[in-house]
Amino acid sequence: MNSREENLKAMDRLLTIMDELREQCPWDRKQTLESLRHLTIEEVYELGDAILDSDLEEVKKELGDVLLHIVFYAKIGSETSAFDIGDIANAICDKLIARHPHIYGDVKVADEEDVKRNWENLKLKEGKKSVLEGVPRSLPALVKANRIQDKVAGVGFDWEEPSQVWEKLQEELREFYEEVKRGDSDKMEAEFGDVLFSMINYARFLKINPENALERTNKKFINRFRYLEEKAAASQRALRDMSLEEMDVYWNEAKEFFR
Repeated sequence: MNSREENLKAMDRLLTIMDELREQCPWDRKQTLESLRHLTIEEVYELGDAILDSDLEEVKKELGDVLLHIVFYAKIGSETSAFDIGDIANAICDKLIARHPHIYGDVKVADEEDVKRNWENLKLKEGKKSVLEGVPRSLPALVKANRIQDKVAGVGFDWEEPSQVWEKLQEELREFYEEVKRGDSDKMEAEFGDVLFSMINYARFLKINPENALERTNKKFINRFRYLEEKAAASQRALRDMSLEEMDVYWNEAKEFFR
């Protein structure tokens, strides 16, 4: 591992390269905060994929891409004297110190839940009007629901036992099924949303990350379906020409390989 001195030298090297690219490269010179936004989101998703794949070499590379974007934003900000990399680092340092009075002050905490409650209460004292202000509007709905529930739980708005959440989920399922029987598509959608929200809440109580769980199932399905396609191709048949019974044979084989 690198020493602190070597790490600081590497960061200085990156900052120097960013200066040079911004001055000399036509593409880098043209970029703005807005033009980089969608690329940054893409890089974060790629980092997420690498983490889920437990590919540490790829995690290192994707972290580098994300770090480059942070340095890029800092460089753009410095050009109008809005902020620079030092301002960014100092701002997060100040926030971390302020949000951890149990480390940098005299507040006592018993466990992780105490820390989370203190975190949300401190944000309200800093001037936030709602604990939900910190939930980005553009988050995917599944992730957003999980963050909403986590944040309101931090100020005590939560169920007491997992069994209560399970009962609520059963209630939402019954309400959804009633609307399915009535056939009102708008009400079905609304009730289905309630079911999903309750499922995510139940997962939170069971310490399951719903995003990770769903992505795990997505990958499992993709692997099994690709196996099915490969087997069909090997037998020189198109899937559209196979019966469900025939496809099911290969699907059951795939389940043995991809669990």
